[in-house]
Amino acid sequence: MKTSRVFGYSLAVILFVLQRPVSGLQCYSCNSHNDSRCAGLKLPEAMKKDCATLEQGNKHTMCRKITQVIEFEVNGLPPDSRVIRGCGWDESNYKGRCYQRSGFGGRQEVCSCTDDYCNSAPKSLPTLTVLAVSGLSLLSAFFLFN
Repeated sequence: MKTSRVFGYSLAVILFVLQRPVSGLQCYSCNSHNDSRCAGLKLPEAMKKDCATLEQGNKHTMCRKITQVIEFEVNGLPPDSRVIRGCGWDESNYKGRCYQRSGFGGRQEVCSCTDDYCNSAPKSLPTLTVLAVSGLSLLSAFFLFN
């Protein structure tokens, strides 16, 4: 009897922690060319966007971070590097992954992810940590009461 109660409470805690808000995907949205804070490690709250409120919001299925580097002058533009973050959609094999592209004078890395605010830096996994602790607690309780 105690085991099923502990299991029920543990399951309720895990479901509560993993629940997502009803609103759409949330991503950071900025361009370091316009706001240098976009390239930083700690992004301001003002850069958080609900993708559902953007044009074609229902199409947005992921957050994206693009790092562009222009290594030397091209078409009269000086060398530059930028970080661009935002909502996006891509039904290719690259969804949830990173890929690199390069060409004459520059290169870019594009990373996409599907969790809220996952296009920030550095990456953190608080939900995974809570899930692991909850799972270990559940296993401990199971072995303790059996």
